[in-house]
Amino acid sequence: MNLARRPRVLLADDHLMVAEALKSLLAPEFDLVGVVEDGRALVEAAGRLRPDVIVADITMPHLNGIDALVQLRQHGDPVPVVFLTMHRDASFARRALDAGASGFVLKHSAPAELVTAIRAALAGQTYLTPQLAGEVLESMKQGPPQAGGSLGALTPRQREVLQLAAEGQSAKQIAAALGISPRTVEFHKYQAMEALGLHTNAELIHFAIKHGLVER
Repeated sequence: MNLARRPRVLLADDHLMVAEALKSLLAPEFDLVGVVEDGRALVEAAGRLRPDVIVADITMPHLNGIDALVQLRQHGDPVPVVFLTMHRDASFARRALDAGASGFVLKHSAPAELVTAIRAALAGQTYLTPQLAGEVLESMKQGPPQAGGSLGALTPRQREVLQLAAEGQSAKQIAAALGISPRTVEFHKYQAMEALGLHTNAELIHFAIKHGLVER
């Protein structure tokens, strides 16, 4: 990173008020190069803008923040990603870190904590909010998360299809968004529901809410 300039931050959050507050918080130390409202736009903007660090929510439309991070890594993009989220469950932090996140901060934490996390990410370190650190470390001691009945049981494509279906999109709409056929969409949806032991769309939506893929 060129130390002659201020670090460039890309922000991803679908809540306008949060985004505006973060702009004010980050302005004294960082250059905000863009604000996006969903995970798919995050992946596109990261490739186009080449930020030094990304601050992202987890639950966002079209593609959640963690799966957006997975896509970035698949594209060979090593940009540090700090998650700023309402999700206090340690399982979210574990998923984020397993995907390659550089930081995990809760939205109700002191604003200075986010700045600390961004600085750590830029220095090549990992920052985990102290409120969850103990639980996450304990979880890691117990080994890899159990796949059955969890997002870990699904492929990235199945998670994409599941999220879009839970958002109410039809197979035709999902197919257009992902560049695949409606028949392939139905296959991925069936495989995902089978792997998770789900039988109805209502169960699918409940699962997606519980795991932060869609909001209530």
